[in-house]
Amino acid sequence: MGRTRRQQPSATRVGLSSTADFGVSAMNRLQEELQRLYGPQADAGLSLDLDVRSLVDAQGRVRAMVLELARPADWAALSAVWGGVQADLALPAPAIAVNGRDGCQLWLSLLEPVLVPKAAAFLDALRRRYLGDILPVCVGMLPALDCASARPLLHVWPVPTLQADSGLWSAFVASDLASMFANEPWLDMPPNPNGQAQLLAPLKSISPAEFELALQRLKPTTVPAAPGLVSNAAAQAAASLDPKRFLLDVMNNDSLDLALRIEAAKALLPYFDAAVGQRQDLYADRRP
Repeated sequence: MGRTRRQQPSATRVGLSSTADFGVSAMNRLQEELQRLYGPQADAGLSLDLDVRSLVDAQGRVRAMVLELARPADWAALSAVWGGVQADLALPAPAIAVNGRDGCQLWLSLLEPVLVPKAAAFLDALRRRYLGDILPVCVGMLPALDCASARPLLHVWPVPTLQADSGLWSAFVASDLASMFANEPWLDMPPNPNGQAQLLAPLKSISPAEFELALQRLKPTTVPAAPGLVSNAAAQAAASLDPKRFLLDVMNNDSLDLALRIEAAKALLPYFDAAVGQRQDLYADRRP
C-alpha cells in the first residue's frame, strides 16, 4: 500500500494486540460491552455474532447511531460533535472509532431502541448543527434509509472489524489519541479485546428523556412561510402524484421543522417493512 508505518500508541490506551489475554473471556467481555451499548436490546444476553444485521431489530429499531467523517478523517471537525453532544445537549460521551479505511466515527448509544427514521433524523440534525460546512459526501450517518437502491435499510459493521481487502482493522480509540489517526484511520494489527472493552466500559446510553430533549434542542429556528408560498409548494407536490417522493423530499428538507421531518420518515416505513424482515439477505455481501 506504500504507507508509512505509524508508531502505535500503547496497548492499554487503544486496545492493540499485546501480551494481554486474547482468550474466550476477553472476547466475551468485549461482546458484552457491545451488546450493552449497541444491541437492539441491552438485556438480551450475550451475542457472539453481533454484526450489521443484529444492530436492527425485527421492528426496524436501533440503539446504535453512528456519525462518520471520512475522506479525510478530520478528527478536529468531528471532535466538535463529540464535545457538543456533551456540552450543548447534555448527552453521554459517544465512543470514538476509526473505521479501518478512511474515516473516524462517533458511536452513540440509546438506552431504548427507536425507529430508524427517528435515529436518522437525529444524526442529520447533528450534522447540520456541527458539520454544516463539511461536504455532505464526506459525512456518513447510519442507520439510514436508502430509497434509491435495493438496500432500503443501511447500517454499519460493528467495531472492531478486519477489512479483508487491506488486512487493516477498525477499532475504538481514546479521545486524546483520536487525532493521531487523522492520516491513517486504522490499526495494522488486531485490537486487543480487553483493551477495547475497557474503552467501552465507562460509556453510558442516552435515556429516552435525554434523547427527546436533545431533539428539541436541535430543532432549527424556522420562519413561517408566506401563505402563497405554502400554497404553491402544496400544489407542486400534489401535481407530482408521487406520495413516496413527496415524503422523501420532506424528510430531506433541512429548512423544515425536525418533528415534521421525523413524521415524514415514519410514514415511509411501510415501504421498507419487507426489507427489514429480510435484512440478513440484504446485508450478506456488505461484510468487509
